[in-house]
Amino acid sequence: MSREDPPTTPLESPVDPLFSRAASPFVRTEAPAPVAFPSPPSWGESGILPIATFVTYKSQILFGLAVLAYLMVLVGSVTAVRANPEAPWRYEVAFLPVLPAGLVVWLTVRALARLDEVAKRTQMQALGFAMVATALVTFGYGFLEGGGLPHLNFTFVPLLIALLWGLGLAVLNLKTHFRR
Repeated sequence: MSREDPPTTPLESPVDPLFSRAASPFVRTEAPAPVAFPSPPSWGESGILPIATFVTYKSQILFGLAVLAYLMVLVGSVTAVRANPEAPWRYEVAFLPVLPAGLVVWLTVRALARLDEVAKRTQMQALGFAMVATALVTFGYGFLEGGGLPHLNFTFVPLLIALLWGLGLAVLNLKTHFRR
C-alpha cells in the first residue's frame, strides 16, 4: 500500500483585524467601496403625507393661525374705526378682535390640559409667577401714576403677563436643568 497524503485545501489568508496597524504616513489607505442605496421613494410610496405633518404639529399650527386671524382682524378693525370715527357701529367693530383672541385663549387652555403632570406643574408655577408679578408691577405703577407718571394703556398688561410667563418658564427650566 502506498501511503498518500490526503488532499489539502488551500488556506485562506488570515483576516486582518480592523485596528491592528498603527497609523503611519507611509501606509497607503484606500477609500471604502461605495455602497449602492436605492433611490428615494416617490410621494405615493414613502408613507409620509402632508397630513402627518399637520397631525404632528396641530396645536402649533392652530395657534399660529389663530394669532394670524387676530392680527388680521385687529388691523382691519383699527383701520375701519379710524376711517369712521363717528360711525354708530365703531364699538362693535372695535370689539371684533376679541373673538380670535378668545380662540387663542381656548387653544392655550386646551394645550395646557393635554400636558403631562410634570409639564403641567411647571406651566402652572410659571403662570402663577406671571400673575402675581403682573399684579405687583401694575399695583406699583398705579402708585407711580399718582406721582406724575403717564397713564399706560391696559393692552400692555397681557403683554407683561406673557413676558413674565416666559421668564418664569425659563427660570424653572434652568432650575430643573442645573439641579440634575
